[in-house]
Formats: sequence, C-alpha cells, structure tokens
Amino acid sequence: MLTSKTFLRKTKRGNVLKIVREHYLRDDIGCGSKVCKKCAILVEEQEAVLDDQLPDALSKAYKNPHYLIVDTNVVLHQIDVLEADVLCNVIILQTVLEEVKHRSSTIYKRLKDIINDKRRKFYVFVNEHHKDTYLEREAGETANDRNDRAIRVAVKWYDLHLSASQAHVSAKKRIRIVLLTDDAANCEKATKEGLFAASVEDYVCCLKDSKGLEDKISRSESHFDEGSKEIFPCHLTPVQIHDGVKSGKLLQGSFQASRENFLEGQVSVESFEKPILVQGYDGLNRAVDGDVVAVELLPEDQWSAPSEIVLQNDEVEDEEEIVEKVLKVETKQEKTPTGKIVGIIRRKWRQYCGILQHNALQNTTRHIFVPAERKIPKIRIETRQAPTLMEKRIIVAIDSWSRYSRYPSGHFVRALGKIGDKETENEVLLLEHDVPHSRFSEKVLSFLPKLPWIITDEDVAKRTDLRHLDVCSVDPPGCTDIDDALHCFQKPNGNYEVGVHIADVSHFIRPGTALDDEAALRATTVYLVDKRIDMVPDLLSSNLCSLKGGEERFAFSCVWELTPNAQIVGTRFHKSIIRSRAALTYEEAQLIIDDDKQQTSVAKSLRGLNKLAKVLKKRRIENGALVLASPEIRFYIDSETHDPIEVQAKQIRETNSMVEEFMLLANISVAEKIFAEFPEHAILRRHPIPPPSNFEPLVKAANYLGFEMNTNSNKELAESLDAAVKEGNAYFNTMLRILATRCMLQAVYFSSGVVTKEDFYHYGLAVPIYTHFTSPIRRYADILVHRLLAACIGADVTYPDLLDKKKMNNICHNLNYRNRMAQYAGRASVALHTHIFFREKVQNEEGYVLFVRKNALQILIPKYGLEGTLYLYPPKGMKQEVSFVYNEENHTQSYKNIVFHMFDPVTVQLTLDRSNIQHEKLVFKLVKPFIPNFSVSSIDEESKENVTRVEENVSEECGDKAGTSRNPVVLQQMKRKDEDFRSKDSSRKKKHKK
Repeated sequence: MLTSKTFLRKTKRGNVLKIVREHYLRDDIGCGSKVCKKCAILVEEQEAVLDDQLPDALSKAYKNPHYLIVDTNVVLHQIDVLEADVLCNVIILQTVLEEVKHRSSTIYKRLKDIINDKRRKFYVFVNEHHKDTYLEREAGETANDRNDRAIRVAVKWYDLHLSASQAHVSAKKRIRIVLLTDDAANCEKATKEGLFAASVEDYVCCLKDSKGLEDKISRSESHFDEGSKEIFPCHLTPVQIHDGVKSGKLLQGSFQASRENFLEGQVSVESFEKPILVQGYDGLNRAVDGDVVAVELLPEDQWSAPSEIVLQNDEVEDEEEIVEKVLKVETKQEKTPTGKIVGIIRRKWRQYCGILQHNALQNTTRHIFVPAERKIPKIRIETRQAPTLMEKRIIVAIDSWSRYSRYPSGHFVRALGKIGDKETENEVLLLEHDVPHSRFSEKVLSFLPKLPWIITDEDVAKRTDLRHLDVCSVDPPGCTDIDDALHCFQKPNGNYEVGVHIADVSHFIRPGTALDDEAALRATTVYLVDKRIDMVPDLLSSNLCSLKGGEERFAFSCVWELTPNAQIVGTRFHKSIIRSRAALTYEEAQLIIDDDKQQTSVAKSLRGLNKLAKVLKKRRIENGALVLASPEIRFYIDSETHDPIEVQAKQIRETNSMVEEFMLLANISVAEKIFAEFPEHAILRRHPIPPPSNFEPLVKAANYLGFEMNTNSNKELAESLDAAVKEGNAYFNTMLRILATRCMLQAVYFSSGVVTKEDFYHYGLAVPIYTHFTSPIRRYADILVHRLLAACIGADVTYPDLLDKKKMNNICHNLNYRNRMAQYAGRASVALHTHIFFREKVQNEEGYVLFVRKNALQILIPKYGLEGTLYLYPPKGMKQEVSFVYNEENHTQSYKNIVFHMFDPVTVQLTLDRSNIQHEKLVFKLVKPFIPNFSVSSIDEESKENVTRVEENVSEECGDKAGTSRNPVVLQQMKRKDEDFRSKDSSRKKKHKK
C-alpha cells in the first residue's frame, strides 16, 4: 500500500516546484505477541517475542497482566530503570527508536543492547509503516505532538488487536497495554482516550517486587525541596543563546573544570588562542566538566588570573568563606581573558562512580554522593539503601541542577563493590574513563577464525614469502601482543636492506563485521598496571596475530634499501609471511648488541639496525624533532596477591630508540604512500603547533633560573632545551622537558580530506606527514591504514565507508577520544598502585620542587614518577608556628633564609592518608631543608629517638637513673621490652629500605 503527499514550493527565481513524498504502508507487520496466532502465521520470518502466558500484573495499580509501551522521554531519561531485569515484555515503537537514535547515540546503544537480550522480551514494532498505526502530521502540529499522538494510536491499536486475539479469555485475564510516559499532558490525553497510562515513578512504586528500582528513577529538580536563596544566575534560553552566539556577543566552547580548584575552570573557544577563565559560582553557573556552554566575555578591566590556591571540594567545610577568600585574592600575575557561563548548549553528563557521604540524620532517604573524579560536583540523590551502600562504590547519574541548589540532583544506578577492594577500584577507573571492558559478545567471537588455524598453499600464493629472513622482535618484558618485528642485512653493494614487519590484523578483521564494529568502538587497547583491556579478542591479540618467536605469521611488510648514511634508495610494501627467529626484550637485545662474541645472523641484524637508527635519530633531531620527557615507572607485581612489591623508574636503552626509529620511518613511508593514492581519504596523524601562550610556564620557569627558552619553532625549542643544563642538579634538564611536554597540544588522527595540507605537520616529530601503521593489534587507526595501503598495492579492495570522508572523520573523533581516555586510565592505574604500594609505609625520598603555589609546593619524586602537594599550611584545627612568604613575582616561598624555587632539590616523607576513603592521598611532609616546627624528622632520626626514650623508661622503671636496677625481675622485664622494641624497629627500617 502506498500513501503519498503532494505540495508546492516556490523557488528563489519564482518558479513553482511540485514535490511528491511517498510513504509505503504494509499490512503484514506482526504485533510480536505469541497470543496472536494471526500475526504468527502472517510473518513467518519474524519471531514472536512477547509472552502469551504472563503472571498476575507486576504492578498493583493494574489488575490485568500487561505489556508496556514507553515513549521517547522515558527511554532517554529512565534508561537505568528499563535496564532492570524486572521489566520484561516491552514494546518499543519505531517512532521512539528513531527519535532516541537521533537524540542520543549512547542511550540508543544501551536500548539496542536490551532489545538484543532475548531474556528481556523487548519487541520493536514498526508502527511508522503499519497501515493502521501510521499518522500524517496535521497542519500547525509540532513534530513532538505528532509523535505523541502516534504513540497513543499504537497503544490503542495494540489494545484492540490483542483483545480480538483473546476473545476466548475472560476480561480480567486478558493482556492489556500500559503506556509509560512522564509527560503529564500525554498521560492525561491517553487516560481520556480510555488507555492505561502512568508515569514511571507511579508505575515502579506500585511494583510488587521493585528490588530497589525506585532509587533508579530519574526525577525532575522540583522533586527535591529547594531553598529560597538563589545561588546561581538564570541560564539564557536556547533562542537567546543562538542569537547571542550568532551576533558575537556570546562565545561557544567546551568547559573543563579544574582538578586543583573546584571553584575554577576554563572554556576552550576555537576563535581564542587562550581558554577563557571562569571563576566562582556565578562564573561556573552549573556547568559540569565536558559541557558545551555559552560564555560571555567580561570587560578587560574585570579580567582575572588563574588562582594559585589548591582547593579541593571534599576538603572544604565553610564554602562561602572559602569562596570569598579565593575570589578576593589579589594577584600580580598577568590577567587572562575572563568570562561567565550564561547558558548550557549541550550537556555531557554521564554516569559517575563514587561513594555516599556520611549523613548524621538517621533514617533519611536523601544523601550526598561524592564522585571519585574531583572535577565533578557532589550530587544529591534519594535512596532507601544507604546503610548497605555506605561501604560500597556506587554509580550515580545526574538528572537536573536547580539554580537554588549548590549541587545537582541525580539518581542511584547500581553498586559496584567494597571500597578499597582492588578489583572494585580497577572497575571504577575503567568506568570513569569510559573504557569499554565488557566481555566480547558471542556475535563478535563468531567472526574469529576456527582452530586449528594453518597457512595454506593458497595463502602462500597470494603473499610474498619472507620466511627465509632473520626476523626478530624487540619488546618490553612480558609482552604477548607483539605487533612488530625487524630484519636487517648488508647487500653486496654496501647498502642495507631493512624491513619492518607488522602483524596483519586486517586479514582477520573484515569491514562491516561485528568484530570490526567492536574494534572500531574500543579503538585502542588499554594498558593498566596489572591487566590489559584488549581491543580485539585474545585469540588474535596474543595468538594468531602476535609475531611470536618461531611461529609462522601473516604480516604487512615495509622494506627499504638504505645507504650506510640511512638515506632511502627504495621502498617496497608486501602482504607477507614471516617466521620470527626470536622474541627479545629490550634488555636481551642490548646484551646481544654489546657482546662482540655473538656473531649470529640475529646479532648482526640487531647491530646493523642499531647503527642505522643512530643516524636516523641524529638527522631527525637536527631537523627539529623534540626529545621530551615524562616520569614513567614500572611496577613489579606479586604473582599471588597481584599487589605491587617494588617500583622502579623505567630504564631507556639504545634498543628502545632503535625500535622507535624504524617504527617512525615506517609510519612516515606509509603516510606518504596512502596520501599519494588517496589524497582525500588517507587516515593520518598530526601534532598541531602549540600557541605561544602554552609555553609561558616553561619560559617563565627557565627565565627564573637564568635560561632562555626560544619557542619560535620546534628546532629552536629543542636547541634551548639541550642548552639548559644546571651543574649540581642532574635532573634539572629532565624537569624542563617534563614541563615542555605539558605545553604541547594533543596529537590527533584525521582524514586528509577535511584538513588543509599545511595542517598535516607533526610538530613533535618535525615531519610534514605522519600516520600510524605499526600497531594494529592495539590501535584501530592502524587497521584502517592497513586497508588503505592494501588497496594501494592491489592486495585488497576498498569499501564505501573507507572512502566516506564524513564517516571516517567521525571514526577519527572516536579514535582521539578513546586514545585520550586510555592514557588517563593508564595514569589512574599507576596512581592506584602507587597508593597500594605505600600502604603501611613511611618513606623518605629525594624530590624536586616542580611548581611553587601560593599555599603549597608541587613536588616531583623521580624514583616513583609521581607528583604530590606539600601544603604550607597546617591541617584543620592545628595552629601553625611557621609563616611562609610567597613572592608572586619570582614564584618563590620563603621562611627566613630558606627559599624554595622551582626545581630545587628537597627531601620529603611520604605516607598514605586513608582517612578519606573516597580519595586516599599521599601526604608529603618536608624533611630537608629542615624548618623548626614544620619539617618532620627523618625515619632514622625518629628511630634513634624512640630507642633512647625506651632506654630512659627502662632506667626510670628500675629506679636507677644510671641504668642499674635494684630489682632483677623488673630489670629482666624491661630488657625484654627493650629487645622487643629494637626487633620491631629493626624490621621496620629494613622494610623502609626495601
């Protein structure tokens, strides 16, 4: 059946254009219920999923057994309720599904996951193409009103349709339809039309067995009692925001909250070189980290500078007093563009992990939730499960934020596990960084090759056979996902043949499969301290794709002929078969290179690679490539408890650099090849040039110490860093490079068709074009590059999505996001294991002042690669006898003749403060330089004092100041006490030394 609609439209030239829209309607779309025998016969290919035998009504509000139909807003705002197993036999209308898909891709995916779970009995009814449920939009009717009407029509049709199918069943036993809608007007209209309709809250509260489902209900802000005092200004309306942005009075940007100061943040605006500073409650105006906001720039005489105060939300009691203190601090720092947020364009709210704050009121259902991420404000929730949740990590979602409330309102989603449990904490950091970590579905696994997998004669015929080459891999210890291997030998003409062989993952992951979709979603493998979250299933990552020693594997090879001066004479690309002679660690490879007695083919290959790599690196640095630094450490994990037992700074050997140089060369060679063949569709990676303002902290830090940082180009910056060497402080140059790293912008993936060629430049590497080709086991970008390269050499064909600029650009956005989150998750894992390592420990460590703040020193501990804050004021309730003086001009803190500058060496005592179960933190206390009434004694001095104190106590208790006792029994007791103490003190010192 065909329905059509014709209308006329005038063109700009005055011509009349006749437009005909056709819409196909069908009468063979089934209702999906096993009750209806007619639909089961009509639609053979469509499985009926809705049960015909239902228990008595789940809800006490309805006597009949029933199916549920939900409207769009229920799906968008109550998805946590819909995910509860108690709700089954639910009909999802096509109208709703399409609206959800258009409005939220995240919620749409969660809904699809529920629909795909056969246990849940969710059925999609294509009402927009059914002849009895399709509706035309009426004149003057909004799209939203038309969709609400379409939903009500579908509910009515279902009710009549099922009644006809159950004519033989008594009225009380017939399956009815209940419409769930939180739209009061829609609910009222449905009731007037004789339909069963209810809000989600009314329906859930009447469930016979809600199992805590009431806590998951998303409620409007009016549900909570609001105070009369207005804390935040009103947000502008969407129309006002649109007009303001269009006229230039308002600016649009992404809000990033500060981790160090909860009353401060910044808005990144494309047209501004510097982010716009926002401060205080009025300036932040209910923005949550990640929101896209409208910001009004203040007049220049009202501009401010970022606060030098470190201020954490969970450490503040009297917030109003703190606000006054923070915002009224005068500063001599250079003022920066400052504004205030006047409206929210798009919320980026997600689910947050954290704990419930202790509530002094007994039997209350209203609680404060404290997120684990310091950038997120506390959230008000309502729960009846508080006694059982107090010791658990829980997940909460934000629903709304009233201008009369200091905190947003939200609802409980689910509990994770016990606070402090390592598995729970790992789960938290994965959820907080949005790392997909669920098991691979059966559908995904179905696309894996069947075992045993063997290389056939047909495979050999299609590939270049390189099994005769002496290929080997060099990786960190314990690496099982080996992406790359190398070979090198000298040719008769004196040149070298060098090959980089990369795992051919794209052979196993074909475009458009569930396996491919999952890899694209995950985008990258995430490396935590004690585990790895794979991008692809283990059968590929650690087995069939991994270039293990002695195993024949498919590879994608990039082979050069290089002169002894590492100049490229020619480049070849092959889909190949290789057999690695050895899978070496960096240390093992270095030992082979350094041992002249070893003259095997692998040893000669490694020496040739190392020699050429040094030439390549020297040339790269001469061209302006930067050698930056970041504190990196390696944990040694106990095999039974999986707790860290030792921490060391990562050692960098020549072999690390050797592998890096040839991976860089391969990536550059492949980038040039795919761009030449696909100038509009190449997947590349660029590193934008940082704006001059980014270098200000580095330039100022260097100037204070008498060094000049020239940041006009990457080459001049590299030369300045090389020249900045300070006698007596071996770590000084490394710290400068750490600061330089923090001045950089993020390197990003992009599709060549959406960026001008001038912007392809990779600033850090100083190369005009670059991509990622060398790690396809752990990066989806490399798989796309492999597909493009295979098409270039005729080893494979392209497919539509690969040459769709818009789709590839969206994939690149996901790659960049997932890559960033993976980095953050890795750092969070290091922080977690550092805290575990320091439990029950007190250690003195050498460190350096990295930053000087108004109320604190930021200290870097190279041994552990960690940073921490040494506060210069006492804990709450303690009187300070030492007064520090902050020099804003020179960025120093001083007490009498002791002055703290950036990069000064210090000794600090590290302990773990576990009093805040939400945020365990390392406490830094000053040991050296020693400041009376502020510094703490070193561990050894403390032990000596304790021993002396015991000896004095022994003498006093024995009644003889000279240490001789008149009572031998008492003397013996005191001796035993002394020996016990010395034994404990000795073991404690040994533990500290370890």
